[in-house]
Amino acid sequence: MNYVASRAKGQHVVDEIVAAGGRAILVRADATVRSEAEAMVRGVEAELGPVDILVNNASIGFPIVPFAEYAWEDFQRKVEGEAKASFFTCQAVIPGMIQRRSGCIVNVSSTLSRFPGPGFVAHSCAKSGLDGFSRALALELGPHGIRVNVVAPGLTLTDATRDQPAQFHEAIAAHTPLRRLAEPEDIAGAVAFLCSPAARHVTGVYLPVCGGANMM
Repeated sequence: MNYVASRAKGQHVVDEIVAAGGRAILVRADATVRSEAEAMVRGVEAELGPVDILVNNASIGFPIVPFAEYAWEDFQRKVEGEAKASFFTCQAVIPGMIQRRSGCIVNVSSTLSRFPGPGFVAHSCAKSGLDGFSRALALELGPHGIRVNVVAPGLTLTDATRDQPAQFHEAIAAHTPLRRLAEPEDIAGAVAFLCSPAARHVTGVYLPVCGGANMM
């Protein structure tokens, strides 16, 4: 489990995994820094063994403002930061996966990469880049037995979104065929499926988890 600033929350997740019978460790690393991403992977390998599954779920905060008001520095931080995090972590684990001729990478994107909304230009660009990156890797790494897929959550009830106006959540839910917002467990279930043997012949897939909102 990787964290940058929220150690307590990361430790809580690790404790839940251990309590459920799994093995987990907490590692601090800024994945946008190559040396830290590589050190993180080495630490995990030393403690738990080879990395067979990588889930890139790191996200960079961003302002939600009209494009005309966007500062280049905010745009660059979002797009470049998310590209670096995925680039560096993937480069750190892929050599071992190639050697073992097996591996699974899941990159967490967003439905906003294909269905953008006003004020989300940086987020949409960052996630669109991640989608293309994932497809290219899936094509290149498939012959080595490595699968690469994308999970694209819609609006999800997390600590980052729970303080948004209730009317906003209700409006989104009303335009969602399943009539509710996603919860973290919904996203985790999609990731778990793509990492499981049940998805052993699935690669290069963009899987939206949004209750069907992408059809509206």
